[in-house]
Amino acid sequence: MRLAKKRRAEWMMSSYFHEGREHQVRIAGEWVTATEMGHGEPIVLVSGLAGGEKLLGPLAHLLARDHRVIMYGLRGDRFPSGLARPHHLSDLANDLGELIEQLGLERPTVFGVSFGGAVALELAIEQPHRLGALVVQGVEARFRQTLGATIARRVLERFPLPSDNRFVNQFFNLLHGGKPEPGPLVDFVVERCWETDQSVIAQRIAMLETFDVANRVTQVDVPTLVMAGTRDVIVPPMRQRALAAAIPTAHFELLEGAGHIGFLTHRVEVTRQVRKHIRSLKHSHC
Repeated sequence: MRLAKKRRAEWMMSSYFHEGREHQVRIAGEWVTATEMGHGEPIVLVSGLAGGEKLLGPLAHLLARDHRVIMYGLRGDRFPSGLARPHHLSDLANDLGELIEQLGLERPTVFGVSFGGAVALELAIEQPHRLGALVVQGVEARFRQTLGATIARRVLERFPLPSDNRFVNQFFNLLHGGKPEPGPLVDFVVERCWETDQSVIAQRIAMLETFDVANRVTQVDVPTLVMAGTRDVIVPPMRQRALAAAIPTAHFELLEGAGHIGFLTHRVEVTRQVRKHIRSLKHSHC
């Protein structure tokens, strides 16, 4: 049974972004919108493969009760065929570093999910002075190419698809860690993901196919929290645990019952873990 219209409207982002303050930041020749909400120590959220910053709205809303939260659109979200289209994850990591500098943020916590987690990891390795702490969920040190991901990329590259394509929607459903019950949450995920141009999704999958920081993660020297859903079938928790084990400054937390989008479905627990992580930094500096 679907939830009331009011609840559905909340999922469809009718209110979250109205609370935010917008900044226009020019990165690599493209204007990127950064939305800020809340007050306190800054947290920069880095979005995943599809869905953009709007998919992070419900999580940002909770984190903003105690923190200044900044979300931004990755380059390519607004202008898929732009001349400044990034070609490597390192390009997007440089964008993130530039965003932090232009907004005048002093070593914020950077929280990346899925594809955004890979971007955040790259930044932590190459520009550690930019951030004070790192949080990632749904990422590993080296992308494991699967048949499903390869097929999805080929289909997205070659065939223009309607925005309610059953084949791709099945992939989106995998993000939940199993077949989800129909309702506003499922609608929210599918609708937000389709807001990202399919050519951009395909290119980002290709970027992940060459992503490999397994030999460099030991260089991460900022306090790091790695979270993994127990039902994540995209990046299984054992591989995310291995990432945490390879980072000298990291600790690992399981999100019971969560899939790849635990940052959304289990956002209350994710928020609790992030706040706990940031509090521990304060205590360690006392």
